[in-house]
Amino acid sequence: MPSKTTTATAAPVVEDFTDVPETARRLGIGQRRLRDGVNHLGFPAHRMGRRLMFSPEDRAQIAEMHRIPARRVPARRMRAI
Repeated sequence: MPSKTTTATAAPVVEDFTDVPETARRLGIGQRRLRDGVNHLGFPAHRMGRRLMFSPEDRAQIAEMHRIPARRVPARRMRAI
């Protein structure tokens, strides 16, 4: 009898995709800024039909790309009264 080899197939993973309003809320940026970032600045996204959707990896990359490093503010001088 020939032996049958079974291969385990992984179940499809349902990712936590979010739309533009939810992604903008989670990242703390405006929806227009997010759309402009996708269209002009290279933010990662997936187009599903006419909708922009973002995976957890996309959101992490956008957060890193959008992060603005802190700048040092010079100390203020006290004024004499």
